[in-house]
Amino acid sequence: MGKFKVPNTYVIIFTVLILCAVSTWFVPGGNPQTWQVFSALYEGFSQQAGIIAFVLVIGGAFWVVNSTKAVDQGIMKIISKIQGLERYSLIRRLGAGNIVITLVMLLFGLFGAVFGMSEETIAFVAVVIPLARSLGYDEFVGVCMVYVAAHVGFAGAMLNPFTVGIAQDMSGLPLFSGIEYRIICWIVLMAVAITFTLWYASRIRKPVEITQTEVESIVESTGSNAGSWICFLLITAALVLFSVFYGSSCVVSIGQFTHNAPWLMWTLTALFAVTSFCALRRSSGMFILNLLIFTIVFMVVGVMGYGWYLPEICALFLALAIASGISAGYSADDVAKEFIAGAKDIFSAALIIGFAAGIIVILKYGQVIDTMLNSMASALEGSGRVGALGTMYGIQTFINIFIPSASAKAAVTMPIMAPFSDLIGVSRQATVLAFQFGDGFTNMITPCSGVLMAVLSVAKIPYEKWFRWIWKFILFMILAGFLLLLPTLFLDLPGF
Repeated sequence: MGKFKVPNTYVIIFTVLILCAVSTWFVPGGNPQTWQVFSALYEGFSQQAGIIAFVLVIGGAFWVVNSTKAVDQGIMKIISKIQGLERYSLIRRLGAGNIVITLVMLLFGLFGAVFGMSEETIAFVAVVIPLARSLGYDEFVGVCMVYVAAHVGFAGAMLNPFTVGIAQDMSGLPLFSGIEYRIICWIVLMAVAITFTLWYASRIRKPVEITQTEVESIVESTGSNAGSWICFLLITAALVLFSVFYGSSCVVSIGQFTHNAPWLMWTLTALFAVTSFCALRRSSGMFILNLLIFTIVFMVVGVMGYGWYLPEICALFLALAIASGISAGYSADDVAKEFIAGAKDIFSAALIIGFAAGIIVILKYGQVIDTMLNSMASALEGSGRVGALGTMYGIQTFINIFIPSASAKAAVTMPIMAPFSDLIGVSRQATVLAFQFGDGFTNMITPCSGVLMAVLSVAKIPYEKWFRWIWKFILFMILAGFLLLLPTLFLDLPGF
C-alpha cells in the first residue's frame, strides 16, 4: 500500500463543508442544506471580506518593504549584535538564539492574553520569520515565536475581552474576575509552549556565522535619497497633526485597566522624528527599517489606545508600502508592481479564508448548532463533577474546530453551559475557563481558522505539513488544559 497523503487544504475544507451539510439532514430541527454548499462559499467570502482584504494588503506591503532589502540590513545587524553577546559565558551557555525566542514569545503571549491578538499576528509573522531563518532556524520556529505564542496566550488569557470578557458577561460573572488563577494558567501554558519551541529549535538549528566584513557590506552607509527625506518630513507632519487632533483622546485599555494617555502620541512622534533623522544620516534602508518598527508600534497603540481594527491597520500598512517604495527611490509604477506581486503571492490565503468561512455559514443556516449543544449538555447529567467539566471542555474544544471565532462560540455555548453548570455543581468560573481553553488550542490546527491559513500562507507552510508537525503539541496542550481545570473543583481559588 502507498503512503497516506494528506489531501489538499481546499479538499479538506470542502469535505468538512459537505459533512456539515449532511448533518443538517439528520440532526433534529435542522434545516436541510443542499445547493447551499455552493452558495455558502460566496457567503463565506462576503462575511470574511475584511480579513481577506487585510491579508492582501499585508502581503503587498511586506513585499514592497522586503524588496528594498531594509529588513535584511536590520537582520544582519541583529545577528552581529547577538554574536557579539556570546563572548559572555552566561549568554553563551543560555544561547543568544534561545534568549531571543523566549523574549519574543513572552511578548506575543502577553499580547494574546491581554487584548486578544489574533489577526494582527499575520503581519508580525512576515517580520519574524526572516529573523528566525537568519538565526539558523526554520519557518516553523518563526511561526511559533509569533502565532503560536499569541494563541497560547489567547487560550490562557487573564484579560482577553474576546474570550474571558464575553464569556463572563454571558455567565453573569464580574468582568475579569478570577484573574489570579488565570495568571498561573498563563504562566504554565506559556512555559510549555516556549519549552516545546526551544526543544525543536535546538534540533534543527544550523550554525550561522557572519563576519564583520559581510555585515558592513550589507549595512554600509550609502546616504539617503531625496524621496526618503520628503517622506520623513511628510510623516512627521502627519504625526504632529494626529497628535494635535487625536492625542488627547488616547485611552489605553488593557482588560479592566484604562489609562488616559494624551502624552503618548506626542512622545512617539518625537521618538519617530529623532530616530528617523539618525537613520537617514546613515542610509535610506535604515530609515525604511525604522518606518517598519514604528508602523508596528503605532499598530499596537492604535489597537489598545484608539480601538483600531482591520480597516485602520490596513491603512497603516498601505501607507508603509508607499512610503517604503518612495524612500527606496521607486517610481509609482515600481511600487504598484511590487505591491501586486506581494498580493498575488498571498492570494491563495485569501481563497482559503473564504472557503473556510463557508463551513460556519452552513452550520448557521442549517440550524443544527443549538440542537447539538442541548443534546451534549443533557448527556452530562450523572457524570460527576470531573466528568462533567471534562466533557464541557471537550465539547468546547470540538466545536472550536468548526467555529474558531471566540465571540461567536461564546454566544452559542455559554447561554447553555453556564446554567447547566449550576445543576451539576461546577462553578460558572470553571465553565468559563473550560470555554477559553477549548477556544484557544484547536485554533492552531483547524483549517476553518482564516488566521491560521493566512499565517501558513505567509510562512509558505502547506497545511498538511503543519498538521503533521503540530498535532502532538496540540494534544499535549489540550491535556495540560484539562489538568489546569481540576484545581477549580478541589481548591478554594479566588473568584471560583
